Amino acid sequence: MTHTEYGKPVQHGPEPDWEAVQTSPEFQELRRRLRVFVFPMTAFFLAWYLLYVVVAAYASDFMAVKLVGNINIGIVFGLLQFVSTFVITGLYVRYAGSRLDPIADKIRHEIEGEDK
Repeated sequence: MTHTEYGKPVQHGPEPDWEAVQTSPEFQELRRRLRVFVFPMTAFFLAWYLLYVVVAAYASDFMAVKLVGNINIGIVFGLLQFVSTFVITGLYVRYAGSRLDPIADKIRHEIEGEDK
């Protein structure tokens, strides 16, 4: 017993067979579900950011169009980059909580030898 988790002592037993864990159907499903979310969302965000950079570089007149007072399209586009980051984070948290965490918890319990 060297560590504590949530105030409970953690006992270290024999080292798990990590190769068996990685080849288990549950772990493969966890990896598949992670990729299903992460790869398309990463591609979307990079395309969205690249669009912002390209439009700023090649359509500066468009980006300079004033919307309200001194607020122009470029400022709105830039702020939407931050908004999209927070939206993607929220989507991931919700996705992980419903689709990833249950499988990860099951795998962890199996590794630690706990019954649910």
